[in-house]
This record gives sequence, C-alpha cells and structure tokens, in this order.
Amino acid sequence: MKHKLLATAILALSLAAPGVHAQTPPAGTAQPAANAVNPASIQALKDMGGYLQSLKRFSVLTTLTGERVLADGQKLQHNAAAELDVARPNMLRARMFSSRSEREIFFDGKRATLFIPAQKYYSTVDFTEDLGGLVSKLEERYGVEIPLSDLFLWGTPAAPLDKISSAMNAGQDFIGADLCDHYAFRQGDFDWQIWITTGAKPLPRKLVITNRTDEARPQSVSLIEWNLKPTFKNSVFTFKPPKGATAVELRSLDKK
Repeated sequence: MKHKLLATAILALSLAAPGVHAQTPPAGTAQPAANAVNPASIQALKDMGGYLQSLKRFSVLTTLTGERVLADGQKLQHNAAAELDVARPNMLRARMFSSRSEREIFFDGKRATLFIPAQKYYSTVDFTEDLGGLVSKLEERYGVEIPLSDLFLWGTPAAPLDKISSAMNAGQDFIGADLCDHYAFRQGDFDWQIWITTGAKPLPRKLVITNRTDEARPQSVSLIEWNLKPTFKNSVFTFKPPKGATAVELRSLDKK
C-alpha cells in the first residue's frame, strides 16, 4: 500500500525505548519468522477497513512529524497537520497546513476544488465519483494528494493487502487514552506500523512509515484524532470563492 500522508518523518530518540517495549509480542504469542505474514494481523486491517467504510459522517485531525535528510545524512524534523470533514459517499473538505504553506480541498459530490488561501488561487474540476475514486483520480490525473487518503481505500478492493510481505502483532500501547493493538507490516520498499483501537470501534490512531530505499531510513509519524459525532453542515463542502480570488486551470499531468 502506498502511503502518502503528507511527508516522511522519524521518531525522536526519547521515544525509542517505549517503541522497543511496544514491539514485544503478547504473552503466549510466538515470535514470527522473518517475512512471515500473520493472518490475524491482515484480518485486523480488514476489520478496521470495514469499520471505516461503515462511518457515514466524521471529522479527523492528524498531526505529522516529518523529516528531510541532508546530503551528509543529518535529519531535520518538520511538522504539518490536516483537518478533514467527511460525509459519505461523496463529500469532503480537507485543510492542510504548516508554517510554510496552506491549501484546502472541497468536494460536494459534483465538483472538486483546490484552494490556496495565500495567493487566493482556486481550481475546480467536475467530478461525480465517490471518495475512493476522488483520492485516486486526483492524484493520478493532477498530482493532488488528499491527506490520510488510505482512510478511503481501506475496506475496499483498492487496498492492496496482497502486496504485504510481512505482518506481525507487536503488542499493545496507549495512544492518548485509547488502548490500541500495534501491528507492523513490510510492503515493497516500505515498512509501516499502525496502532488500532481495541474493541468494537477499530480506528487507526497512529501510523509510522519507514522508507527503506534511503539508507538513512526516514520515517513519518502521524497521530490521528477522531470525532464520530461532528456538527458540521453540508454547506462546508461547497467552495465559495472569497473576494479577490482568481480561478486558474488545474492542468492534467498528461498535458504538456
């Protein structure tokens, strides 16, 4: 599964010790062999995906600690965040922001709009597919990535679980006040870990992705907060150009 959750990042050294403890398998669980795929870990992803697909309206806040690797191997951290309001099957508003940039995406079921507040530029394209189709087509056609896009793919045939080469249960941790099951996966050039709340509401609460194509092993660390009883109205999904805004063409990637 490709993960495109804003950037790449690494855990601080102060988190290293808890991380090692978290990867201790539960009592009575045998240590998996290298590259073994634990069926129960795959099923946990399926259960999480099924629950995510059942959610009709929700809001999500994610904060990400990222890093870039300098030519000499030194790592510099950076932070970003995103807020999403979602109404299935086909309405979304996303705001992505950091100290360097801000942008918003609106989708009302008929058209998708990308807005850059600093320049007051916006681009609109007609679109009538569901949210899964939106996140895929916006990236394929225009190179526009929606944060936490995997939330709309888990639980559907578009989630490539057959590409996972290693899967294990790494124990349990608290993420905030939520007790979570911790799973670790290897897929292609990426290792990734996910913490899923225990019980009847298996929500992803933390995601760590490691890029193994770089010998520095850069990572991204995303924390995810959920509101399953949001109070937004459907009007939030419709873009209304502010005074002085300028419409610009959103060019397809296949256009020269």
